[in-house]
Amino acid sequence: MSGFNVRKFFINIGDNQLVINPVTLIIQTGRYRSMNHTSYKEAHKLSLKNPQEFWGREAEKLHWYKKWDKVLDDSNYPFFRWFVGGKTNLCYNAVDRHALGSKRGTAAVIWESPETGQSRIYTFYHLYREVNRFAGVLRNLGVKKGDRIIIYLPMIPEAHISMLACVRIGAIHSVVFAGFSRESLAGRINDAKPKLILTCDAGSRMGKIVKLKEIVDDALELATAEVKHVVVLNRGLNPNFPKTEWRDLDWTELLETKGMNYVEPEMMASTDPSYILYTSGTSGKPKGVLRDTGGYMVALHASMTQIYDCQPDRDIYFSTSDIGWVVGHSYIIYAPLLLGIPTVLYEGTPVYPNPDAWWRVMEKYGVTVVFSAPTALRILRKFPIKWIKDRDLSSLRIFFLAGEPLDEPTYHWARETLETKVIDHYWQTESGWSILTGRCIEDLVVKPGFAGVAAMGYDLLVVDENGIEVSSGEKGTLVSRPPLPPGTLMTVYGDDERYKQTYWEVFPGKKFYYTGDYAIQDEEGYFKVLGRADEVIKIAGHRLGTREIEEAVSSHDSVAETSCIGVEDPVKGTVIIAFVVLKQGFESSEELKKEIIQVVRDDVGPIAAPKAVEVVKILPKTRSGKIMRRIMKGVYEGKQLGDLSTIEDGASIDEVTAAIDLMRDIRKE
Repeated sequence: MSGFNVRKFFINIGDNQLVINPVTLIIQTGRYRSMNHTSYKEAHKLSLKNPQEFWGREAEKLHWYKKWDKVLDDSNYPFFRWFVGGKTNLCYNAVDRHALGSKRGTAAVIWESPETGQSRIYTFYHLYREVNRFAGVLRNLGVKKGDRIIIYLPMIPEAHISMLACVRIGAIHSVVFAGFSRESLAGRINDAKPKLILTCDAGSRMGKIVKLKEIVDDALELATAEVKHVVVLNRGLNPNFPKTEWRDLDWTELLETKGMNYVEPEMMASTDPSYILYTSGTSGKPKGVLRDTGGYMVALHASMTQIYDCQPDRDIYFSTSDIGWVVGHSYIIYAPLLLGIPTVLYEGTPVYPNPDAWWRVMEKYGVTVVFSAPTALRILRKFPIKWIKDRDLSSLRIFFLAGEPLDEPTYHWARETLETKVIDHYWQTESGWSILTGRCIEDLVVKPGFAGVAAMGYDLLVVDENGIEVSSGEKGTLVSRPPLPPGTLMTVYGDDERYKQTYWEVFPGKKFYYTGDYAIQDEEGYFKVLGRADEVIKIAGHRLGTREIEEAVSSHDSVAETSCIGVEDPVKGTVIIAFVVLKQGFESSEELKKEIIQVVRDDVGPIAAPKAVEVVKILPKTRSGKIMRRIMKGVYEGKQLGDLSTIEDGASIDEVTAAIDLMRDIRKE
């Protein structure tokens, strides 16, 4: 054995201090495979030709109260059901299986909060105790299988615990990103009709207090659905938060009066829902993606070895996402725990209090695998690399990226600066895990700019507007032939018709899952994702993906971040405007702007050359990091924007207003 690392952790449980010694975090470095296949191609072929054998073998590695009768039921297209007849529990497999076995004293959840200066480590057994206690609270408040619970909490251990407690008793959690506007939260309340809302007095972002309880109160004023109770954790960040006597319950008091030492896990049918997660829809109303239990569990567990190359007793996993997003659900909460490895729960941004915030966490705990987003790295590129180089990142083995297309300049910067493998991959809220991956079963050839090859169970192709497959190298829409693999959405919550229309009926007469993304496939089966199909810019009959232009702009040495949009023009119909954030040390000038335009001319072609380059200090974004393209376009075109609450789903009114002010300042210059 090599890489042995023993640490002592002091953990507070109630009024007592529990000393766990030793806690083994890293034990061995030998390669672990989730199956006996020798290559990606062999495994992928089996996943398409014989999904029953492929996924059945993966499911055998987990605990089932009752084995399934059928691995896949595809008789009711497009509603695919996995492990039909099987009985299991997601919480049992993620927590009990390890806490009551050999991993009782090993680290499960590592919480770091630069926002509050706190940190906490939960062993699997400590996590098991806390999840049972809160599951008891939910049970004693009358929550039963199938009830919906909205969780509006920041990145704190109680959020992690409450999600696990929900799936333990069969309640369906709906996590809403902490800081979403009251309008966005009210819409989710109306759709899910929750029995309870779980929140806290406040969160903190960049040192600024976000009054979450007050947002909940405002949302409940707007919502038409009635909510019986709001359970509030008092973190002491907003001591004078408002309280509604008949509705609000104190989290800590409930643990003392209604918590239980043990709650029997609910035997869930594999096809029972585990959670609802809302994703923005172009029609204005967010879609509630409904996830199953067994298929999701199997897919996540398999992906930890197949895609992320993680191994029990070797790896420490750090997903820099938020639990309000699908990445947070899958790869902060569930997947690492299913495999039995520590997962880092991080409250904060990558640049607060300093631009080395993430790197300090990786150094402190010897993180081995990271899952982040290109947006974050593009932000960090603005700062001198000493913030990274001053930290010991020798434990880091692989740095995965997803969330939006990874441009080549950012890839090369990350590869050279971090001195480790950098692997792109692509997926969606709807998929729950990877659709495309740069690593699967084995190390694949890295092609900068490409998100990789089809993940297990996906039969992907690129088609034109009529649903006809295009030749390799040609642009089109990325689609998948059915069935979708396990772990993907079951339907849109409460709206099967919307599920069919949105994802399966875009190309009439064709049985294709519509990803909504524009892509190119090369001759070797690697896919380059060019961005959302509805963001394609049409100029003089040419369809240009925003990514193509943004990647060219990003290749200029001065550019840290960029967003390119198509705006109306009275002569040409549509022209491109490039908004750029410069790296530290560069100044805006007309000559610099001309250089950037010339780079696009040279790399993409004259048709793609921006009409103008606008240098800005920041790009207007939501708290989730999504660039507010609709606001940028609307203000730049001088249009009336209407109801601010519906312009950017998930953004606060303050964020939207600030974005509009920023854009109007640009127009004045």
